[in-house]
Amino acid sequence: MAKRALIVWGGWDGHEPEAVAGVFRELLVEEGFEVATETSLDAYKDGERLAAQDVVVPVWTMGTITQEQLAPLVKAVTRGVGLAGCHGGMCDSFREATDYQFMTGGQWVAHPGNDGVTYEVRITGDHWITEGRRNFEVTSEQYYLHVDPSNTVLAVTRFPIADGPHAPNGPFDMPVVWVRLHGQGRVFYTSLGHTASALRHPESREICRRGLLWAARAEPKG
Repeated sequence: MAKRALIVWGGWDGHEPEAVAGVFRELLVEEGFEVATETSLDAYKDGERLAAQDVVVPVWTMGTITQEQLAPLVKAVTRGVGLAGCHGGMCDSFREATDYQFMTGGQWVAHPGNDGVTYEVRITGDHWITEGRRNFEVTSEQYYLHVDPSNTVLAVTRFPIADGPHAPNGPFDMPVVWVRLHGQGRVFYTSLGHTASALRHPESREICRRGLLWAARAEPKG
């Protein structure tokens, strides 16, 4: 039986939610998934439908979510449904919803220098998602996130590059890619993917492809 995925997209248009959702759909279809796409957060209200998915992919920057919408999603992930996403579409959603942030493992707070910052992504974790991948450079937003210390970090970037109030603290590494468990559910996140073209960067795309598979428990065995 084919694996199932649900993509829910919307929110702030600046992150190209429809186009980014299209990249996720492309990746999943290539891997043989049955993929459904929704454009309303009410899709999360259907707990039975969520429970039948192998992975849910949120692509929704900012906005607000009701408890009636959020609770079934959290329940589904806690019981074993995967969650996977990128950039602000997953970790700058529903800024008031701490239960959502608890589940995702991080929250965007700044991108010093805005779009157009050139920075290195350095692979750090020993995990199938990053196995065989090399450090690479991107030009995009460099995400500054508040992150859960229990995350398993697979890639980082060095701050500061652009100036800002963080710079006097000196150099430090910020997580870019992580995985975690939320109950029985696998959670994957990458801060790369400001636009659809950024997500199509070859290294970003491959890490995202593997992250989707891992979250859905569809990675190769052995």
